[in-house]
Amino acid sequence: MNSENSLITITLPDGSQREYPAPTSIADIAASIGPGLAKNTIAGWVDEQQVDAHDPINHDAHIKIITPNDEAGVEIIRHSCAHLIGHAVKQLYPTAKMVIGPVIENGFYYDIAYERAFTADDLKAIEGRMKELIAKNYTVVKKMTPRDEVIQCFQERGEEYKLRLIDDMPDETTMGLYHHEEYVDMCRGPHVTNTRFLKHFKLTKLSGAYWRGDAKNEQLQRIYGTAWATKKDLQAYIKRIEEAEKRDHRRLGKELDLFHFHEDAPGSVFWHPRGWKVFQELIAYMRRRQQAADYVEVNTPDLMDRNLWEISGHWQNYRENMFTTTTEDERTLALKPMNCPGGVLMYRHGLKSYRDLPIRIAEFGKVHRYEPSGSLHGLMRVRHFTQDDAHIFCTTGQMQEECRRVIELVLDIYEQFGFDDVRIKLSTRPENRMGSDEVWDLLEGALTESLQSLSLEYGVNPGEGAFYGPKLEFVLRDSIGRDWQCGTLQVDMNLPERFGLEYVDEQGQRQRPVMLHRALFGSLERFTGILIEHHAGKLPPWLSPTQAIVLPISEPFNDYATEVKALLEGEGLRVNTDLSNEKIGYKIRQQTLNRVPFMLIAGGKEAESGQVTIRSLSGEDLGCMSVFNAISLLKEKAQAPDRAMRYIRTEQLRKRFQEKLEPANPQDASSMVEN
Repeated sequence: MNSENSLITITLPDGSQREYPAPTSIADIAASIGPGLAKNTIAGWVDEQQVDAHDPINHDAHIKIITPNDEAGVEIIRHSCAHLIGHAVKQLYPTAKMVIGPVIENGFYYDIAYERAFTADDLKAIEGRMKELIAKNYTVVKKMTPRDEVIQCFQERGEEYKLRLIDDMPDETTMGLYHHEEYVDMCRGPHVTNTRFLKHFKLTKLSGAYWRGDAKNEQLQRIYGTAWATKKDLQAYIKRIEEAEKRDHRRLGKELDLFHFHEDAPGSVFWHPRGWKVFQELIAYMRRRQQAADYVEVNTPDLMDRNLWEISGHWQNYRENMFTTTTEDERTLALKPMNCPGGVLMYRHGLKSYRDLPIRIAEFGKVHRYEPSGSLHGLMRVRHFTQDDAHIFCTTGQMQEECRRVIELVLDIYEQFGFDDVRIKLSTRPENRMGSDEVWDLLEGALTESLQSLSLEYGVNPGEGAFYGPKLEFVLRDSIGRDWQCGTLQVDMNLPERFGLEYVDEQGQRQRPVMLHRALFGSLERFTGILIEHHAGKLPPWLSPTQAIVLPISEPFNDYATEVKALLEGEGLRVNTDLSNEKIGYKIRQQTLNRVPFMLIAGGKEAESGQVTIRSLSGEDLGCMSVFNAISLLKEKAQAPDRAMRYIRTEQLRKRFQEKLEPANPQDASSMVEN
């Protein structure tokens, strides 16, 4: 460490170096580079640690200046806007007690205790006062303050929740206090230096919250907001939010008669016939893909003994999220929150040889997890849901190839559903984990090498892995730019160890297999919700609960429409009729609102010649054609995206056998393949 007033060497991101008298600061360095940079400086990195722009730097360091153009800069803007909520609220409602105000995805919130519920008018008033404060362009001042002075400050201000937070930090001798004129808040920072950086924000909604997130504690009020570096970014986000509201799967689920929820079964879905058809089509699709990839499908019990969950580690690490019951013989049973132990017991049934591996066991398993009532959100967050789980048991030598196969499968499936922008994140070892560092090195290496072998880019979430192994997370970007974490792949040598899983190797020795945990849709309920919003309710024809509807133009043609419906249904299409007395224009508008992919119009001309006129959901006129041509067209349009893939192996075999046949009989070979 250099002494004060001596020169220190600062290394900039491009590798160039400059000397400054100690102490210096990010703000000083920016000013020495240029006035434009100085004006845009929010904070900085010093040796990979974020600091405020005016924090003193007393030693040689690598630095990076943070501006609003940086992702870190936008996060700091949002965090500072949360503090600004506090400033505005305390001016408007002096008896309010401030709690916490963190950054969240695309925004921020502040939890507040107040004697009455805030209203939409209050939210508008708070936003207005924040704009007035921003217009003052006041300087935000950070002061590192001794603990006893911080306590005294908040005692004088009556901020009891801040005092409770201080009690949670017994080892902190000094704390950062941020002074927004007369308002003071406590934070590690960093924050903006001036409110002029906070112009592009909007408060979005009010909700309830609990102190420390525990429903047993007192209820607070939460004010949400969003903030961006530019007006353009803010407007684009607001437009996305408006579009998201139009696509909200809960609203569309009601409009399209897909599902509902009931207070007597919180967090559980009541699937209507139309919604259940979509759900079953997803399962059928995944079942076909898994069969083609050499998975075997099983089913395991929902309710299992506590002892099993203790061996797996879920009891110690996940108990608060499990539903349990005690039987009359005082046995504790738990509804499974995950399918892993069931897959383990399935593998352990009978001794396995190296010739059996890899074994790929798939299950559409129902799982139950206790989620706080405040976090439940339609299909996106439920307590009872179905996972397309699979557990792969293999040797260490097979592990990387199995990881690669899973990655290729999940990316291909997402592409077939219209998700071509997929981010992959590697979550590494958490602090609370099972297994040695050597084992974690091996498992993390298998995942990274699999990604690298496929030349795939990925990010890293340090410490975010499961307690039993590292994992890959697959994040989908939907049609309006939102990200959804769906599939996961986890590599695990701990559960095989804890359950004593074995196989017999080539030398007749007992060995421990590796266990891969894999879910591609993740929660089928959640994936259904994502699909509904991604497509704005206009599901692709193969997935739509009703693929076509026959619309007679008037009552005399109802019988003909009914016959057409029966013929199409006999060909495996999902078809309805609209036999109401409404005019044809009204029927078309109504079925457009119902998002039916194809409308078959039947009038006198069509009935007389055995034809129908076909109109698509987008309004395209597909022409008048015979019912048989209509069947061919609709079957082609309603074909599931994986249908051709089901015959890849057969096609490969056909070519091999064709080479063995006499050239005079090529039709014998072609007849082996289903058309």
